[in-house]
Amino acid sequence: MIKPVYTAALPVAENFVIQKNRIENNAGKKSKRVCIVTGTHGDELEGQYVCAQLAKILNEEKKNFTGTVDIYPALNPLGIDSITRGFPMFDLDMNRTFPGSPSGSLAEAAAFNIVNDIEGADICIDIHSSNIFLREIPQVRLSEQTADELLPYALMINVDFVWIYSSSTVLESTLAYALNSRGVKTLVVEMGVGMRITEDYCTQLLDGILNLLTKLGMWSGKPTYAKTPIVSKDHHVSFVNSDAAGIFIPCIAHGGHVSEGDCIGLVIDPLTGTLAETVLAPCEGLVFTLREYPVVFGGSLLARILEYRNNA
Repeated sequence: MIKPVYTAALPVAENFVIQKNRIENNAGKKSKRVCIVTGTHGDELEGQYVCAQLAKILNEEKKNFTGTVDIYPALNPLGIDSITRGFPMFDLDMNRTFPGSPSGSLAEAAAFNIVNDIEGADICIDIHSSNIFLREIPQVRLSEQTADELLPYALMINVDFVWIYSSSTVLESTLAYALNSRGVKTLVVEMGVGMRITEDYCTQLLDGILNLLTKLGMWSGKPTYAKTPIVSKDHHVSFVNSDAAGIFIPCIAHGGHVSEGDCIGLVIDPLTGTLAETVLAPCEGLVFTLREYPVVFGGSLLARILEYRNNA
């Protein structure tokens, strides 16, 4: 059932509408409710495919499903329509407006209604892609303050990596923080690259969501496999930045393994045709982030490597 979450009038007789698809079967007071949200950033499209496939499976196999799943495929519909990462007209990141305000701007009012609509759910999975510059392997990102409670669920959703980061870097204006503060267990998933759909990653996460529903007693269909991810804290991650400006040409595969001193890529000066920098791996580990957009400047992030020797 398609339900409106928030509507507002726009200029020229148009309306701003955030919708959800509620799929439920034998839902009662003791049944579980899971929310799948995505599209907070208009250039993140991986979650669109996950939402579409999940809705298709649950509707076609409703006999194997019990409880309620609310699917929110576009929290920032104007951003998606205009291929804009932020909230158009207001030039802001929607994921910095939560929990919002009923009397605030359009983005703040939308954020307020989104949080109120999701409140009361058992679990929420907040799906993000990377931006257009970087490609990410499927991963869950948790803060240290929520890790003890959320890690068991992160292990169920078939990602490659769980990154537990320092509480000092927690942004209190995100959807995940707002929902976790209200008792909704919320996992932030990052995967793929902006403005694209990586079908293999989406299928992997879809299997993980079905596995989570199975563990919650909500799904009795075909069992799905969930791999055991690597779990690491942020001080186990090396950031590789460019020293020179130019065009970055990677020499390794995304998601691949490197040894200390391996060549990660080359930075080439397109004006002179000369080699500006040979980028070397600072440690042995897994390349879970790799530069996708080739134009770089001094300080541009090229890769993130999970260090094996410090792996938790």
